[in-house]
Formats: sequence, C-alpha cells, structure tokens
Amino acid sequence: MILKRKDLLGLEELAAEEILGILDVAEQFRAIFDRPVRKVPIMRGRTVVNLFFEPSTRTRISFELAEKRLSADIVNFSASTSSLKKGETLRDTAENIAAMRVDMIIMRHSSPGSAHYLSRVLDCSVINAGDGAHEHPTQGLLDLMTMRQRLGDLRGRRVTIVGDIAHSRVARSNIWGLTKLGAHVTVCGPPTMMPADVRRLGTKVETDLRRAVADADVLNILRVQLERQARSVFSSNREYHRMFGITEDIVRLLKPECFIMHPGPMNRDVEISSEVADGPRQVILEQVTNGVAVRMAVIYLLSGGDPGSLRGGADA
Repeated sequence: MILKRKDLLGLEELAAEEILGILDVAEQFRAIFDRPVRKVPIMRGRTVVNLFFEPSTRTRISFELAEKRLSADIVNFSASTSSLKKGETLRDTAENIAAMRVDMIIMRHSSPGSAHYLSRVLDCSVINAGDGAHEHPTQGLLDLMTMRQRLGDLRGRRVTIVGDIAHSRVARSNIWGLTKLGAHVTVCGPPTMMPADVRRLGTKVETDLRRAVADADVLNILRVQLERQARSVFSSNREYHRMFGITEDIVRLLKPECFIMHPGPMNRDVEISSEVADGPRQVILEQVTNGVAVRMAVIYLLSGGDPGSLRGGADA
C-alpha cells in the first residue's frame, strides 16, 4: 500500500517512496485523459465533500473533475450560506457533515493547521487543499509530476523558486517534496518576503534574481500574495516587477532546457511578464492538466485503492 495513512495533510510528513508512488499512480490516471470517455467507476458509491472556506478556481474545479472522473458522489459546501454564519464552529460543522456518512472531506481554509485539526477529530479521510500559508500538498505533487515528466529523476536537479516565499503554502510543499526527492532548491525574493527560518528547510537563499536563475533546470514563479500580508512588504508592483519579475531579459539568462512554472493565479506584469507567461518556455497549462490526475491518484489511494489493480491506464 503506497499511502499508509487516512489523510493527506502535507508533503512534510510523506516519505520519498510515498511521493513517488502517488506520482506513478497519477501517471496511470493521466493516460485516461486522451480517451473518448474520461471516466472510470472506481469511486462509485463513495461520497466526497468539498469544504472550501477560501476563494478558489483551479484547485476546486480540479478536485471536482477528479471526483467526477472517478465516479464519486460530490457535495459542494458553501461557507457563505452555512451555519458558520450563525456562530457554529468548524469542528461542529465538519462533524455534522461526517455524521452523514461521507467518505472524504477536501478542505481549504485560511488557518494553518486546520486540516490537521479536522483529521484528528474525524474518522473520514481529510485532504488538505491549502491551509493558510502552511502547505498545499496536491499543488506540490502536481508540480513534481510536471517536473518529472520533463526531467525524469529529480535527484541533483536545480529548482529555483522566485517570489513571495514567506506567505506561500505552495513554496513550502514544493520545498518539502523537492528536497525529499533529492533536488537542490534555491529560493529568491525580497528579504521582506523571505521566512526567517527558510534555510532550515534545506534551501539556498538568493536575493539577486540573475544569480538565482543562472543554473536552474526549473524556474517556479510564485504570486505576490497581497491578501496574506498584514502590511505592504514591497514599495510597488512596478518596483517588484523591475527587481524580481520574470521578463524576457531574465529568460535570456536561463539554460536552453530550463522551463518555467507558475501555480496560478498569475499577476501578469508583476511576478511574470505576459510575454513569458504565454511564451514557449512555460508549462503552466500542463500543470493544470496534471493537477486533475494527481488529485485522482490521492483520492483513489486514500480510499484504499490498490495500484496493482490499475492496468493499462486505470481500467479498474
């Protein structure tokens, strides 16, 4: 069994073997996307609840598509019309939902550790779809999947993550996943957007963008997350773009084989220019496609699925 746990809460707690196992299963599910019918009956009769307390486009739709393609029954929760508005606690809300005999809860929440908390009080599986600035494990997995498709074994590869490291749950999941798979990670951004303990995560820290990208095999660009910043951490968007934006001038410094990733949503002409975002080096839409396959794999494995039963691209 690849995942010897009932929940996916972060990549920090996963072993390299578990990460690689998820990615291998995701590749099998990815193969069904080219079929006329992009659906398998694996999760028929199972119920998944999408519990999103923060706005989301890519992640929520990606999870919903993953659930539909596995033939699960889906319930979408709306915080704005729930009893939370009447003062009900997160625990009471979740326990009431779980009492309806659901099999899995996918949760996005603004509070770091919220998914861990629910996993301790609920018997059903919990998948963390992003908890504050802590982790976003399925985004980390889909980024790793995209890198592996292009580079193969990630051991010894050099990945540079540029942007708002301090407020990014994507950065943390990427750092944990990449270092566990043997990659070298450099983080780059203004000092005001850099966590004080970032070196403890096993990364190299660089504040000069040109030096940071010089030997990169992959460039992963992060959004400036204004909604998580208690105060302004940079003078202006124009100044940020001038010093840390990925422009065509920066792209010309990259190795020929280096490619560019972005988890979305993008602030065009802030952290990345439109020319680069739409250019030949980017693999942004490949990331989106891989996200559905990764989420199918995670849901399947946490439901007790046997990877050995998947033949010829998830025929089970």
